[in-house]
Amino acid sequence: MPNELQQLWESLPQAMASDRGRLRGALQGVQRLQRDGKPFDRSLQRVQADLERSVQQRAERLQRLPEISYDDTLPVVQRKDEIATAIRDHQVVVVCGETGSGKSTQLPKICLELGRGIDGIIGHTQPRRLAARSVATRVAEELKTPLGQGVGFKIRFTDVTTPNTYIKVM
Repeated sequence: MPNELQQLWESLPQAMASDRGRLRGALQGVQRLQRDGKPFDRSLQRVQADLERSVQQRAERLQRLPEISYDDTLPVVQRKDEIATAIRDHQVVVVCGETGSGKSTQLPKICLELGRGIDGIIGHTQPRRLAARSVATRVAEELKTPLGQGVGFKIRFTDVTTPNTYIKVM
């Protein structure tokens, strides 16, 4: 049984980000039951089933990932590798550029290419409602995915997303 528990701990990073905290707590609960000599078989089976479901959901999201292409004429794309390295290596990155340089449409795609949005959703904020809808529409077109599927938006009480959404513009 301890080997089985260890395997569950090792597969935790492959779960959806939104499930990891709950699953970590459940695994700790199973360990506590085991340590105290109490029956833990049903708890272990429940955690194992939840973890497998979460890992499977993440694997399916990875397989459905849309093909990412870029417009090489945009200034943000010309510095894509530099920006991607900064995003990968730092928790906060500030990107400045002229209007129309591709910040709003290309940065979420760079994040997606880095593997963000697989475990959860890339949150993309826009200052105006109209901008949020148009940016979501544009990114969805560029990723060749229906609006609300790979890319969605939320404006006030209107939420055009699904559990399969990678990028959510708000």
